[in-house]
Amino acid sequence: MALSNDVHIPCTGKMRRSLPLLQRLSLFSLVVLFFLHTCCYGDVGTAARYTPPYLPTACYGSDISEFPASNLFAVAGDGIWDNGASCGRQYLVRCISASIRDACSQNRTIQIKIVDYVNGMPSPPSASNTTMILSSTAFGTIANSSTNSPAINIEFQQV
Repeated sequence: MALSNDVHIPCTGKMRRSLPLLQRLSLFSLVVLFFLHTCCYGDVGTAARYTPPYLPTACYGSDISEFPASNLFAVAGDGIWDNGASCGRQYLVRCISASIRDACSQNRTIQIKIVDYVNGMPSPPSASNTTMILSSTAFGTIANSSTNSPAINIEFQQV
């Protein structure tokens, strides 16, 4: 008598119906994971704005070539300064709310570069004790230009 490695398992109707359920659960799980990864991965903080002069900086001194051509840059507050390690870091930033209604430009996210530290800035920020201070161009891109809000609430993520 020859032995066979083939095993025959009869398929019942219950197993056939459960496969689509498993597929749906797997798909649902992937969608949830994708949503959590893309929507809820940033930190929340506050941002003020500042205007020129922007030089000198704690990160680059008077080297203007370190500033992005887009003028989308920021000053690190104490919470993200990290003893100077934040110099050159890039962040995705979006406005999520402010004390003034409709201050945020909806669905606007910018990428900024850290170029300075709040202690020793060459010009004063519009508000103190914020996570970061955005250049006037960066602030105006994610907040409505007509807003008089000195600070906005932001979501930010290091790139």
